Amino acid sequence: MLKHLRSSEDFEQKNLLQKGFTLVELLVVIVILGILAAVVVFAVGGSTDKAQTNACAAEKSTAENAVEAYAAKNEGTYPTPAGTDGGGGWDPLTSGAGKFLRSAPENFTLKAAGVVDPLATGKCS
Repeated sequence: MLKHLRSSEDFEQKNLLQKGFTLVELLVVIVILGILAAVVVFAVGGSTDKAQTNACAAEKSTAENAVEAYAAKNEGTYPTPAGTDGGGGWDPLTSGAGKFLRSAPENFTLKAAGVVDPLATGKCS
């Protein structure tokens, strides 16, 4: 079809400006691209907040599991919070009962009776 249009005499008689896109056609394409870009920005915009919330929940769950593992290996006795037993408290990484975590929790601390609470940093409130 395109070959037929180009071979017609009307197409050959038009100058270069008449063969291109019109201003209205270009504006329509630009508006459509703008709408698509706006949809993508709003769809992706809230994902970082959800990711931070999910990361905090996963970190808390991991710390709680480590506390429960400690209690299971120590006849139901929960670890003491850091600084309350005179010996620096329970360190989940180097505890005598074995390693319970790969890395120390950044946003949570151990409270009495094995309760894991968020720190005052406000990241995981």
